[in-house]
Amino acid sequence: MVSGDSPSAIVEREVETAEAMVELGRLLGMRLQAGDVVLLSGDLGAGKTTFMRGVGEGLGVRGPVTSPTFVIARRHPSQVEGPDLIHADAYRLGSAGEFEDLDLDDDTAVVCVEWGRDRAEGLGQRRLEIDIEPTASGRLVTITGIGREVPL
Repeated sequence: MVSGDSPSAIVEREVETAEAMVELGRLLGMRLQAGDVVLLSGDLGAGKTTFMRGVGEGLGVRGPVTSPTFVIARRHPSQVEGPDLIHADAYRLGSAGEFEDLDLDDDTAVVCVEWGRDRAEGLGQRRLEIDIEPTASGRLVTITGIGREVPL
């Protein structure tokens, strides 16, 4: 969270399998709308892209949703007359300025950014921040609404 941003809502879910991570992403994806911004954080291998696979399924976009690490950003068109998904990975970017140069601000799509903290907050004061942390039995997924509710 950027200093000065205050959470409107926080939802936590314990996820034990990759399939459950996809399902949680799918449930969220079904509720996302054009203009929504989602920032994902977690260590390498935490499950960010697995979660995003579910978001893509929930949105009904052309897939498969895979890690955009080497292409930086990928647009997945909707197959159900809903919003497109712009899936970006800021891991290799050095600053918020480099991220802004990508010009991903799009009110007609859902914009999701892996490794977005400290780089992509400028996309929206109203956003969801998702943190994925390992636990003894799987992963703890914390979804924080900044300036908005969590639609789960």
